[in-house]
Amino acid sequence: MSHTAIVTGATSGFGDAITRRLVAEGWRVVATGRRRDRLEALVEALGGPDRIHPLVFDVRDEAATKAALASLPEPFADVSVLVNNAGLALGTGPAQDCDLAQWKQMIDTNVTGLVTVTRLLLDRLIATRGMVINLASIAATWPYPGSNVYGATKSFVRQFSLSLRSDLSRHGVRVTSIEPGLAESEFTLVRTGGDQAAYDALYRGADPLQPEDIAETVRWVVSLPPHVNINSVEIMPVSQSWGPLQVHRRTPV
Repeated sequence: MSHTAIVTGATSGFGDAITRRLVAEGWRVVATGRRRDRLEALVEALGGPDRIHPLVFDVRDEAATKAALASLPEPFADVSVLVNNAGLALGTGPAQDCDLAQWKQMIDTNVTGLVTVTRLLLDRLIATRGMVINLASIAATWPYPGSNVYGATKSFVRQFSLSLRSDLSRHGVRVTSIEPGLAESEFTLVRTGGDQAAYDALYRGADPLQPEDIAETVRWVVSLPPHVNINSVEIMPVSQSWGPLQVHRRTPV
C-alpha cells in the first residue's frame, strides 16, 4: 500500500488530530477543509508541502470537490486511505423545534458530501487496494433526544460503510466505520451555536474522549495487515454507558 491519505475536515477536532498523527507516522497527507488559514498553519507545523498538501473546498460543493481532487500533484495522487471526517451536528432540540435549513445542511455535509468524495476517489482506492475510514457516531446505533437528523445521517454513514465493504472486498479495499461517543472538540461549539457554557457543562467531570484518541484509533486501523478488515469500532469514554429507555407518562386526568 502506498502511504498517502486524504483527511476531510482537517481544520479542527478529529481531522486535525488524525492529520497530525498520520504525518507523525510517516504518511503523506492531503488535508482538506474550508478554512485556508488553518490548513496553511497545518502545512507549516507538519513539515511543509512535501508531507502535507492542503485542498480548500466545501464537501457540499460538488464542482469544487471535483476540481480540488483532480488537482492533486503527482506525489499525492496515489491515494491509499480516505478518511471521511468532515461532518457536523446543528442544534440539540426536539424535531418539532428544529430549523429545516439546519437539517438540510447536516444531510448535505454528512451524507451527500461524504458520498461525493468517496465516489470520486474509488477508482484510485481500488488501484492502490486501499482503505476507506468513515467517521460515524454512536448516534448511528443509539438514538437520544435531539439526535433526530444528525443521528439519521450517521446511521447512513454506518450502513454505507457496510455496503461499500460488500462491493469492494473483491478488490482488496478495506472499509471501517469509526463510531465515537462523547468526545471533546469544536464540534460541540458548532452544534450549540458557540455556547461555551453548554460546552463546559457537557464535558465537566466526564473525562470525555479527545481527538487524539480517535487519531490513535485511525492509526491502529491503517497499521493492520491488508488481510484484516475492522468493520466498525464503537468507542466511548469509560464514563459514558447506557441508561434505561425513556418512558413518557401521561398526567392523570
